[in-house]
Parts: sequence; C-alpha cells; structure tokens
Amino acid sequence: MVILKGIEKSFQGKQVLRDLSFDLKDKQITCILGPSGSGKTTTLQILAGLVEADKGEITGLGEMQVSYVFQEPRLLPWETVEGNIQFVLKGQLPKTQGLSIINHYLDLMGLSAYRDNYPHTLSGGMKQRLALCRAFAFPHQLLLMDEPFKSLDTPLRLSLIQEVAKMWGVKQNTILLVTHDITEGLLLGHNLLVYSDKPTSVLKEFSIDSPPCQRELASYELTRLYGEITRLMTKIA
Repeated sequence: MVILKGIEKSFQGKQVLRDLSFDLKDKQITCILGPSGSGKTTTLQILAGLVEADKGEITGLGEMQVSYVFQEPRLLPWETVEGNIQFVLKGQLPKTQGLSIINHYLDLMGLSAYRDNYPHTLSGGMKQRLALCRAFAFPHQLLLMDEPFKSLDTPLRLSLIQEVAKMWGVKQNTILLVTHDITEGLLLGHNLLVYSDKPTSVLKEFSIDSPPCQRELASYELTRLYGEITRLMTKIA
C-alpha cells in the first residue's frame, strides 16, 4: 500500500495542496475527483517524482516502477503502433516475452490490424487506446492516469472506460486515476476521493465493492453515489 501523509505543495507562493493524506490500496483503482486547478495533476506528478512536495511523506512507493498516462497520448510519431509499445519495453523484458505482451494488449484494445500504422494515420480514439496499451504493457506496480478520456466524445469515452476495466480485470494492478467526471470515477474506482477547493485536501472518500467490469450506471448504488458526489462537488465548484 502506498500512503501519502501531510503532503503540501505551493507554486509561486500560492498553496495548492495542504495536509493531503490518503492511501492507495494494492490491486485497486483509486479515483481523484475535484474542480479544475485543485491539484489533481500535481498529486500525480509528486507520485511520479516529476515534482517534489514541500512537506509531508510518501511511504510504500520505494523502488516501484510507475507507468503514466497523460491527458494527451504523447506517442512517438516516428514509431509504428507496435514500435511505440516496443520502445517502453526495451531493456525491461526478453524480446519474445515483450512481443507476447504487445500482441496481448493490441488484441485487447482492438489495434492488432493497425500494428504497422504510424500515429498520424490513427483517429484520436485509436491514439488514446494505443497510449493505454503502452502504459499497461510497461512493467509497473503503479499506474497513474491523468484524465485520459478528457478529449473524447461520450460513446468513445464509455467504450474506453470498459476497455480499461477489462484490462484491470486481467492485470489487477494498482491505479490512480484523476478525473473531473463523476461517471468515470463510478465506473472504474474502488475508492473515490473528492478533493476540496484550494488549498486542497481530501474532502470525503467513497468506496465501491463491485469489480469495475460488473458495474451498471443505472444500478441503485451508483445512482445514489452519483447524486451524493454531485451535491458535494457542486458546493465546492
């Protein structure tokens, strides 16, 4: 388990995070929900070692391999679909094992027929699927996802959420997902953290027991939670 305790961070004298504390439970998906500018991305950057906290401690991270999905795909334009995944696997796995993993995720995300294509020939949704394949394929213990569905239309967004739920069902890895969309949190998260406005701390935590791949938005539990979280976030927006 990764534990964040008393994390604080300021930029140019303005405090973004204040006494931020929560746990990332092993083999579960934790979702951070909160208003724009509340420090959601900053939290991921601190965990990834891209930004240093001013105060507080993180335990359990140790030498963990961390994989990161950014808001935009960040694909290598000179590499093919297969090459983009191969790039992050270099030096990580034997070639034959790496190829097996590449085949697995391309098949899972419906990209096998496009393995020799270059990123500029792919649609926006396909690029995002490739970014997700690459992140899941990289050997990691913690996956950080920063609003990976943000720029997608609703049908495609829901389709990719289902694909992520499917991939989590296979890999059972630890994921921290940042989103402003309550629906995404309800469909994927085992634990949902609602951030306060700045300076940010965890306002409230919600838990869902059922596996992501078995959830229906119309269910009583998710409908009730949607209403409760919406009311909470409306007060801090």
